[in-house]
Amino acid sequence: MAELNTVARPYTKAAFEHAVDKGNLDQWSEMLTTAAAVSQHETMNLVLGNPGLTSEQKAQAMISVCEEQMDDSAQNFIVLLAENQRLALLPKISEQFEQLKASQQKSVDVNVTTAFDLGEQQQQKLTQALSSKLGREVSLTAEIDKSIIGGVIVRTEDMVIDGSIRARLAKLAEAMNS
Repeated sequence: MAELNTVARPYTKAAFEHAVDKGNLDQWSEMLTTAAAVSQHETMNLVLGNPGLTSEQKAQAMISVCEEQMDDSAQNFIVLLAENQRLALLPKISEQFEQLKASQQKSVDVNVTTAFDLGEQQQQKLTQALSSKLGREVSLTAEIDKSIIGGVIVRTEDMVIDGSIRARLAKLAEAMNS
């Protein structure tokens, strides 16, 4: 997984810099999201994995499906990925692009898992606290997982804070077995 991130990074950086220069960050975001989804579709997987097709044919297949959302530079990007046999990286590129975009826009997506439903007021307080702590605007998604027993698990980008009762019990059990 780390290797895919490393290989995808220069393509992501180039796409991001181009989108910023041209002022069409949202358009590129949509294009990459669509292209990533298309590249993972079962039928497209057969096309992209077909050794009998040239990189040009694979690129054209991707472009023909995504054409409405792609300007010339986006189509050139797909051709470049195909020539370098990197179309499979589109999901990673899209993911990394969104992280760069959120960072530039000073926003971050945060997923919070709790054992019980957080009320609207609690979600607002948590959003404000996380926004203050992270120094960015927070977009909060809350989910319920009764298996954590109590407490909270906070996930954002590559950070995880596990303050769940389940995690504390696991630590206690580990300490007792040592």
